Amino acid sequence: MDQRKFVYDFEEGSKEMKTILGGKGAGLAEMTKIGLPVPPGFTISTEMCPEYLKVGDIPEALRNEIREHLARLEGKLGKKFGSAENPLLVSVRSGAAVSMPGMMDTILNLGLSIETVEGLAALTGNPRFAWDSYRRFTQMYGNVVLGIEHNSFETIFAEQKQLQGVTLDTDLSVDSLKALVQKYFALVQEKTGKPFPQDPMDQLLGAVGAVFRSWNTERAITYRKIEKIDSLIGTAVTVQSMVFGNMGNDSATGVCFTRDNSTGAKRFSGEYLVNAQGEDVVAGIRTPKNIDEMETEIPETYKRLVEVSLLLEKHYRDMQDMEFTVERGKLFMLQTRNAKRSPVAAVKVAVDMVVEGLLTKEEAVMRVTPTQLDTLLHPQVDPQAKVQVIARAIPASPGAGYGKVIFESKKAAELGEAGEKVVLVRQDTSPEDIDGISKAQATLTTRGGASAHAALVARGLGKPCVVGADQIKLNGVEKTFVANGVTVHEGDVITVNGTTGEVILGQAPMVDAEQTAELA
Repeated sequence: MDQRKFVYDFEEGSKEMKTILGGKGAGLAEMTKIGLPVPPGFTISTEMCPEYLKVGDIPEALRNEIREHLARLEGKLGKKFGSAENPLLVSVRSGAAVSMPGMMDTILNLGLSIETVEGLAALTGNPRFAWDSYRRFTQMYGNVVLGIEHNSFETIFAEQKQLQGVTLDTDLSVDSLKALVQKYFALVQEKTGKPFPQDPMDQLLGAVGAVFRSWNTERAITYRKIEKIDSLIGTAVTVQSMVFGNMGNDSATGVCFTRDNSTGAKRFSGEYLVNAQGEDVVAGIRTPKNIDEMETEIPETYKRLVEVSLLLEKHYRDMQDMEFTVERGKLFMLQTRNAKRSPVAAVKVAVDMVVEGLLTKEEAVMRVTPTQLDTLLHPQVDPQAKVQVIARAIPASPGAGYGKVIFESKKAAELGEAGEKVVLVRQDTSPEDIDGISKAQATLTTRGGASAHAALVARGLGKPCVVGADQIKLNGVEKTFVANGVTVHEGDVITVNGTTGEVILGQAPMVDAEQTAELA
């Protein structure tokens, strides 16, 4: 019988255990260890990933270990997995030893069923929140675990909003959310020939398998090749008790950085959404608020978040990228990792941390890669040139790039591979767009913020990116976009200035990059 240990409670881990627990699991373990507010949970080791992929099933020994740790989690929280009175809900998330933002799968609100959703509604006195969580779960599970196209759910969702005459998902009524869940059930039955799973243990094992399988998706393989991290053995799976940012206007979710990840300035930065869950921010489907607004909106929680971020940067001696949730005014930390940053920020942060006494000069030099240095020497838009700016939005990754407008990632990747200069233009991006982003000169999205998937990936690759350009209206059928009265067709040339957030018609004149004091 296999006696190896594959599952670790957060209390059993540390930041030194990245190879076993993955970056996410190790970060949660370390934050738990230093006494930060982390919802409890456990992590399944990266060593199980290749074993699962070899046989395509979860071995009995691991099933038993999961049950054992789940029982411990129930004991800590006084909740029961699958209970109709006081249900325990969990998130199931991936995490490799080296950060691969957005490349693998996540499932939130797991443990909800027709029985438990009513229990959650009664327990919280908030039926809208309970059914909103169930709507999210059925959509996410149906896509990630059951393999149904994300757009199939989005089409039904858009129709339901139209039916009720609302624009925002937060405006949907309880009855509308209930109707939506039933429509999702019908979609699952139609596409898979089976009803949506109601047994929480079946849901959990299905989600664990799906996260392991996401290690071998095309997007994840492409990302590992681009980042030259092919030697990793697999992803860990973290199972964590849910906290809810969608419980009303005293709840929120967000992503924040201890420094500006575009410029490197020593300034707390980030984005958040009130009455939302984490995926709403990173998926780029809603344009979030700047974290500075949180100081006015939820002042006490903001103050605590800044304190925690300073503590974590000092603890890790590196700039941190953190995910958090606020549930009814209480702050919870869901992730910390060394932040992806633009080449400009990488150099500035490394130099500043030497000045601040956090790093030695030798350590600072090792923090900046040759690729980042090379990118810093690329040309920028000539600030003296007369250009036609057709839109302004969020500068998400600095530098400038020009090329033909292309609306599909696959086409952008093919043309870029063939040596053509292209700019990828999308409403928002998903992890599947990694190849297009990497081969394009720049990326432009009409939705999302600086923490959205497109922004994170572009910064990591040193590619210019502008996001949240909501004054641009895309027409996918005609392959055009309209920006402030100007119509741009696929194949027309635009310039994206990721430093200023400007979208320029045509090819803007470029000048050589200036050498900053930090680079010198």
